[in-house]
Amino acid sequence: MSKSPIIIALDYSEEAQVWELLNKFNNEQLFVKVGMELYYSCGNSLLEKLKDKGHHIFLDLKLHDIPNTVARAMQSLARLDVDIVNVHAAGGRLMMEHALEGLDKGTSTGKRRPNCIAVTQLTSTSQEVMQEQLKINDKIEDVVVHYANIAKESGLEGVVSSPLEVPLVKEACGSSFLTVTPGIRLEGDSKDDQKRITTPAEARTLGSDFIVVGRSITASVDPLEALNTIKREWSESV
Repeated sequence: MSKSPIIIALDYSEEAQVWELLNKFNNEQLFVKVGMELYYSCGNSLLEKLKDKGHHIFLDLKLHDIPNTVARAMQSLARLDVDIVNVHAAGGRLMMEHALEGLDKGTSTGKRRPNCIAVTQLTSTSQEVMQEQLKINDKIEDVVVHYANIAKESGLEGVVSSPLEVPLVKEACGSSFLTVTPGIRLEGDSKDDQKRITTPAEARTLGSDFIVVGRSITASVDPLEALNTIKREWSESV
């Protein structure tokens, strides 16, 4: 099965909530994101159950530590048979290179190692926060592209960024460099804690390869219809 470009963020803390949602999709095989909250609560057993159902998994743990620690962690994660894992680009080139070495070492013979992508700047980060709290004084777009270049030089397959930065990332790193973009909302939905957001159609037009959608689906009274609406917007924006 080909991977869907729409990744559903399972932003829950309990396994029962996951199945309550997924059971509404009529056994459709999905691409889902398991983040820190859910993974730390449910562990590897949930990942195994999701894979048994045929779902693809983006394991969103955003590793950021010294290179050897990240390498050993990735070696363990490689055994979980997920599709995408990630690190923070702010960890630097050596850390990202070690992440790939760990993934290669941990991937079983005959298996395809997970794609590894790097977080550039969180979509909840504004220019003001970046400058005043993180003491990064360049424009946020320039920082994202700089981190993307380092990720590519380190051998990673792509980055996590806002859709708004995708054209710049593609220009700098090439069209085949993956862009996974959260901060997606349907028209009229609440922005919540996100700052740099777009609709699914806008993300597709900007060049996103994958969009991560959470509350527009999970908080909907009809998650299946919300997903179908996003699919229509995505396909009609070609």
